[in-house]
Amino acid sequence: MPPTKRKICVMGFRAVGKSTITLQYVDKNCPDTYNPTIENTFQKVIKLQSNKEYATEIIDTAGQDEYSILQKQYSIGIHGYILVYSVTSASSLDVIKVLNDKILNALGTEKIPRVLVGNKSDLEGERQISKEQGQSLANEWDCAFVECSGKNNVNVEEVFKQILMEIDKSQQPEAPQSSGCILM
Repeated sequence: MPPTKRKICVMGFRAVGKSTITLQYVDKNCPDTYNPTIENTFQKVIKLQSNKEYATEIIDTAGQDEYSILQKQYSIGIHGYILVYSVTSASSLDVIKVLNDKILNALGTEKIPRVLVGNKSDLEGERQISKEQGQSLANEWDCAFVECSGKNNVNVEEVFKQILMEIDKSQQPEAPQSSGCILM
């Protein structure tokens, strides 16, 4: 059986570590210096415990801010979003909230497969956002949450496993809701 195709978009404020997470996962490599990303696309076949294979296209976007216009290519044909903030930057979490709203508005829906990711968990002394704050926002959005360190490759693989599971979950048909009315 051929692998299931999945298109994943990695988004967040500039310098939160989107490229570090992506490169660490795809190439097992952490860049030494910060070079602002224009946009990169990576291909990787991912196999989950269910022995299901996914041919993923991972779009590593340029950093966004609250004034960025959501580009059409980030809303069409995307199966799921990895929304990254830095645990050392409260403003990066504010940008993620705005980005989340922009994505939902562009897609005209209230729920999309996404993973909220707090990166730079290795910088504990510089932390501005607690793990509980991240988890609370993920609960509010009804999405997965992972704290990771792209630099040290801690929980990076988990980020990509979670987004694939969120996408699969969203594609399951929901059980019909009983309204209590009987039509005859």
